[in-house]
Amino acid sequence: MMLKSMQWGEGMFGNLTEKISCAFKRLRSKGRLCEDDIKVAMREIKMALLEADVNYLVVKDFIERVTARAVGSEILKSLTPAQMVVKIVNEELVSLLGGRTHELKVSGSPGVVLLCGLQGSGKTTQCVKLALFLRKKGYFPLIAACDIYRPAAIKQLEVLAKGVSIDVFSQEDEKPAKIAQNALQHAKDHDRNVLIIDTAGRLQIDEPLMRELQEIKSVVNPAEILLVVDSMIGQDSVNVAKTFDEKISISGVILTKFDGDARGGAAFSVKHVTGKPIKFVGTGEKVENFEQFFPERMASRILGMGDVLSLIENAQANFDSESAEKIAEKLKRNKFDFNDFLNMVIQMKKLGPLKSLIEKLPIGGLNNLDFDDRMVIRVEAIIFSMTPNERSNPEIINSSRRRRIALGSGNKVDQVNMFFKNFELTRKMFKNFGGIKGGGFVSKFLFKR
Repeated sequence: MMLKSMQWGEGMFGNLTEKISCAFKRLRSKGRLCEDDIKVAMREIKMALLEADVNYLVVKDFIERVTARAVGSEILKSLTPAQMVVKIVNEELVSLLGGRTHELKVSGSPGVVLLCGLQGSGKTTQCVKLALFLRKKGYFPLIAACDIYRPAAIKQLEVLAKGVSIDVFSQEDEKPAKIAQNALQHAKDHDRNVLIIDTAGRLQIDEPLMRELQEIKSVVNPAEILLVVDSMIGQDSVNVAKTFDEKISISGVILTKFDGDARGGAAFSVKHVTGKPIKFVGTGEKVENFEQFFPERMASRILGMGDVLSLIENAQANFDSESAEKIAEKLKRNKFDFNDFLNMVIQMKKLGPLKSLIEKLPIGGLNNLDFDDRMVIRVEAIIFSMTPNERSNPEIINSSRRRRIALGSGNKVDQVNMFFKNFELTRKMFKNFGGIKGGGFVSKFLFKR
């Protein structure tokens, strides 16, 4: 796949990861560390966190804890001093992000999950994402449309939900609390074991909004009250979360636009200030782009060490295992062609934006490359410009055929040549992985459940 060089400054924690990595690189260049070396590194990490819009008091407390441990007697003989510092930073990041994964509570018959938040935070979309997430876990969700104020809010919810075959309960000329109460009864009558309630938002927090949420809460007794927060608003998210928690006692947070915020301060600040955990993150515009929040995995990604477990789980949930088996078998026989490559590209698109996939790989050297999703469109155009015979027999494609393919796909010849070069590299790479006993890397590692 073709790559274009530029700084990897986009996406959640991109800038933060880059700056922390630079601080660690300087530490690793020293054989022995003195207290001043650690303090210099801590100042760099402190500035990186502040630039990521993390609350100042949160940063101050974090740096003090890391420094105290790093310059103290906590030495592991099996690690170099620099590795020890990385280990301490990783452990403290995990603690700052919540310490452990908090499962969603859906106790009750049905279990009720109430979503709240400011207008524009993405509550409606997150309702559908959460419903789809729970259905994949074996639940039978119903969504209640209780935002009766925003124009077309109910229609938006119904369209999104219909796209993934999720039912929505809505009523006209009823107050939100009554709609929620009737939806609860409807869920009981129709054997739905989870009810997700979409509520109205405001441009800013006000008393009418809070009273309405309190009324809904009193009639449905939710097992979870999840605050939906736009991660792009940074430190302001702390004030929002704190106020909602004081008024209706939230049980957790869903962070949206997690793929677009290069700063990421909200993820650090919310848990520290409110004491309430981040439970889910929205990682893209599609309803499938929704993940449970794992503090230890996120800390690993921030430190540039990847998140392979999440990548594998995502692959298992979205990849076509039968197609993968066929690809793996062809790789073993060295028969991998452009039809297979196209199939692999289509499968990869199911995992979300390429830049979010790269964040999960423990290969820091790729941090200076931008994996542009438009490159995927270019790859598809090139392959679709080939004849069926060319797709099945890559070796017949000579220079004149490449010129025709370039013209047909709207690319320059050197771009097509680069694509062919990367195709051969991909084929060799997966052939090497294919030697793993049991059907090869592709099927054994990613696609076997």
